[in-house]
Amino acid sequence: MALSYKARKRWSLVILLVGLPAYIVACVTVINWLERPSIWLELAVYVALGIIWALPFKFVFKGIGQPDPDAKD
Repeated sequence: MALSYKARKRWSLVILLVGLPAYIVACVTVINWLERPSIWLELAVYVALGIIWALPFKFVFKGIGQPDPDAKD
């Protein structure tokens, strides 16, 4: 079942306000477990994790910046 525009908008806010900060804390924790790797490895891990977090939520964020397609003119 597809999410409505309003539901996608609400879920995107929840993901950005709650999920993303939690994911950032998790990523920093993973880097800390590596005990100060080289700057290039650290950068590669951050870039990879920065891309990976958005892939599962692509369908939620798609079209959120556009006007509501179901709204009456």
